[in-house]
Amino acid sequence: MRADAVRGHLDAMLLAVLEPGPRHGYAIITAVQRRSGGTLELRTGTVYPALNRLERLGLLRSRWQPVADRPRRCYELTEAGRRSLADARSTWQEFTATVGAVLDLAPARHAT
Repeated sequence: MRADAVRGHLDAMLLAVLEPGPRHGYAIITAVQRRSGGTLELRTGTVYPALNRLERLGLLRSRWQPVADRPRRCYELTEAGRRSLADARSTWQEFTATVGAVLDLAPARHAT
């Protein structure tokens, strides 16, 4: 998948993989890859700046936690992050329905 196809949706994807609970950076990258069926392979140089930005915006919080006897920065959603994710999902559903209606082979039927 082309990188520009992901642009604009990265924040929502990061929030979505953090919805079940806290994860460290590598686990976030792995979760995105797994949930995309291996199609999306995000780079650390893309993910970590986005996580830092989301934290500055108050959508995430982080803390150091031991993971496999090694301290790692773990990120979790704030209430504002949960609201932002809900908004992103709603916007995404509207967007995909609209684009799908245009790309669909069958013309839309309008009431006359």
